[in-house]
Amino acid sequence: MTAHAGPTGLANLEGHTEFDIIWPWLRPGGLRSGSTAVLRVKDEAPSLPFVLPPLLRAMDHVLVVDNGSTDGTPDVAADTAAAAGLADKLTLATYPFTVARAGAEHRAVHELSVHSLAYFYNWCFAQVGTRYSFKWDGDMVLTAEGEASLADLAWQIGDVQSIIRVPRHGLYLDGTSHGYLDLGLRNAEEWGFPIGPDFVFTKAFEWEVRTTPKPVRSIGLPHGLCVELKYLDGDEFAHWTDPDSFATSHRNKRKRREWAVFNALNAGEVPEGVVEIHAPDGVHIVDHVTRTWLPQAPRPLEVGTVVSSDDQTRA
Repeated sequence: MTAHAGPTGLANLEGHTEFDIIWPWLRPGGLRSGSTAVLRVKDEAPSLPFVLPPLLRAMDHVLVVDNGSTDGTPDVAADTAAAAGLADKLTLATYPFTVARAGAEHRAVHELSVHSLAYFYNWCFAQVGTRYSFKWDGDMVLTAEGEASLADLAWQIGDVQSIIRVPRHGLYLDGTSHGYLDLGLRNAEEWGFPIGPDFVFTKAFEWEVRTTPKPVRSIGLPHGLCVELKYLDGDEFAHWTDPDSFATSHRNKRKRREWAVFNALNAGEVPEGVVEIHAPDGVHIVDHVTRTWLPQAPRPLEVGTVVSSDDQTRA
């Protein structure tokens, strides 16, 4: 496993020494307590005003790594943190290399190349200074309940070898006051990890994967704490080499569901398990869903009632 090739870090194949990786736990002074959310972003300017305020409030620190945005994403991130009065919790970094898309492009790139997903992720998380980290996406928004839960959890796990699974639900946006929430898919990926030599990224078949020791404690948060924004007028699958592969890979059950829902909604159909939601006048749909609709939904939240026709398993 080449992710462990260097005792103090990793040198990239292209010789960009300024982007060699130095493991953060070996730096002078070591790691401090607390949790850092790491966002690897490209053209996420529309989402960050919703994503960053609750995340900055919940975390000890937030690191935003920009990867070639053309829409002013870094400026939006800085302005959003400043407007929330939390600029001191935000760090901005830049990764200037084109990163292979998941799927065939990823498979064709060596994991020690600066263009590799695994190398990119290792570089991003090597910038973390706390003992715990959360792999966060630039379109994931905490609900009011999620913000409180993650803030309460973050200080408890900083010195414990635990992995946190964060369920999230796709929120498909059709303008500023209308959207569709997908509650037909059970999706609780591992997003929280300690920072240390047992938890680094390596190359998997279609994307990067974080190594974990066994045994390790796994903590699953309840459903209803986080939504993932998806724009019906955008390209939600640009980070994949070929969306046609969703239909042929058993590892892509989540992407198959997202592809089906996205295309159905754009065709005027509402799939089973998807809830249509209208926000009140003057309230943005994202704020309505994350601040009111989901926190007030009956518990336990009913999620994952749709059965896939191709594998007949609970989605």
